Amino acid sequence: MTSTETTPSTAGGGTDRRRWFALAIVMTAAFMDLVDVTIVNIAIPSIQRESGASFSQIQWITAGYALAFAAGLITGGRLGDIYGRKRIFLIGIGGFTVASALCGLAVNPEMLVASRFLQGAMAALMVPQVLSIVHATFPAHERGKVFGLFGAVVGLGAVSGPLLGALLTEWNLFGWEWRSIFLINLPVGVAGLILGSRFITESKAPRALKLDLVGVALVTLGLLMLLYPLIRGRELGWPLWGYVSMAGSLVVLAALVAYERRKTARDGSPLVELSLFRVKSFAAGIAVQTVFGVALGVFFLVWTLYMQFGLGWSPLKAGLTGVPFSIAVSVAAGMSVQQLVPRFGRKVLQAGGLVMAAGVLLYLWESGHYGLGIAPWQMALPLVVMGVGMGLIVAPLTDAILSEVPREHSGSASGLLNTVQQMGNALGLGLVSVVFFGTIGDHLRPDQVGPAFADAFRNSLGWVAAVMGVIFLLMFALPKRPAQHVEGEQAATEQKEPALAS
Repeated sequence: MTSTETTPSTAGGGTDRRRWFALAIVMTAAFMDLVDVTIVNIAIPSIQRESGASFSQIQWITAGYALAFAAGLITGGRLGDIYGRKRIFLIGIGGFTVASALCGLAVNPEMLVASRFLQGAMAALMVPQVLSIVHATFPAHERGKVFGLFGAVVGLGAVSGPLLGALLTEWNLFGWEWRSIFLINLPVGVAGLILGSRFITESKAPRALKLDLVGVALVTLGLLMLLYPLIRGRELGWPLWGYVSMAGSLVVLAALVAYERRKTARDGSPLVELSLFRVKSFAAGIAVQTVFGVALGVFFLVWTLYMQFGLGWSPLKAGLTGVPFSIAVSVAAGMSVQQLVPRFGRKVLQAGGLVMAAGVLLYLWESGHYGLGIAPWQMALPLVVMGVGMGLIVAPLTDAILSEVPREHSGSASGLLNTVQQMGNALGLGLVSVVFFGTIGDHLRPDQVGPAFADAFRNSLGWVAAVMGVIFLLMFALPKRPAQHVEGEQAATEQKEPALAS
């Protein structure tokens, strides 16, 4: 291997062991981030009660992380390309651990909000390096297996946050109450920092790149102008300035594209590598990822609201209800990349879209049929069907998007991939204000709350099913089979030929 770029094909023996250790470390970091995005929601009542936070501050405890995370992802990915993915990953996980400690030790709501902003910013340094390190460390024919594992981690992280948050809050470890949901990151983060410095191999772009500060400013401004009104819109009554800001964000992002084109022609070191969008698999996959983020943003929030407010379930009961979904996602994600995609290609992802839509429609029917008396075991079937559909999508989609991306741009590609997913989630959260809260009347009597939330949940599920139909159609633009599976078959053939000759 060279001093600048990992050369996976030469990895073997001890190096082979080291890269699997490295994979476990970065996957743990990815899981930690995914859990942290959702773990706070379930503990909000406890935080509000113990810290005396206002409703606006509670909003910012959740939104601050999302804003800092989404706005910094593209920059974080590019920093890894320039200064080294291992170095930026270690800075990110170290900063994330410190920010988690500050959250857990917060003495007032203002300190908690500020610490959540810092936590999101550090996650933006850490998370893009995960896929970049995988892309730079593993050869093409092994990445399918690796992305299968990644998909399983995504599935577990997506629904483990609420369950873990419920357990930690319920157990009240050491009398910490809600603080334990942040302090649990400390031992994990310290272990990741120590082991990562030992087992992760450094890699960066093979030619020298410079940080594009104007690009950083434009992309951060554009994303904040888009996401801030979406996150705060419902609370503020959808003011006119919010619509102006969202429209203005498109102008800023258009200016970013124009500037990046000039920057590419001038010194070949832009923040956003526009040439990536000429790679068909990347451009099509980004579109699918964005719309898929919208569906997930809508579903997970309204699902939590439905169970806790509509059905009156405890956080622990709501968290445990998601276990079948989590298991189904993990199993299907592993099978899809390792066994199904090599045989059936793009059809696996399209089948996932249809299966997930079927699960959503089944859930919609059950919610109407059983009403407020629905039990967790009755939700198991639609959740398993939805989980299988999601598992068939999440791992192969990452695989398909990055399969044809040049390794020197893996950081930029990873940052863009994570950013559009966060943008999709934010758009989904904005849509919740219309499709969920828009159907719930004001000043409900206590006996009206349950039926109103159940009706709003069913209305939202109809939208989610429609979005899954759009995803199915968008998937026709993906390559029929990811390039790396072809490369993998060629590599396997080349390995067999010498054995036959001997």
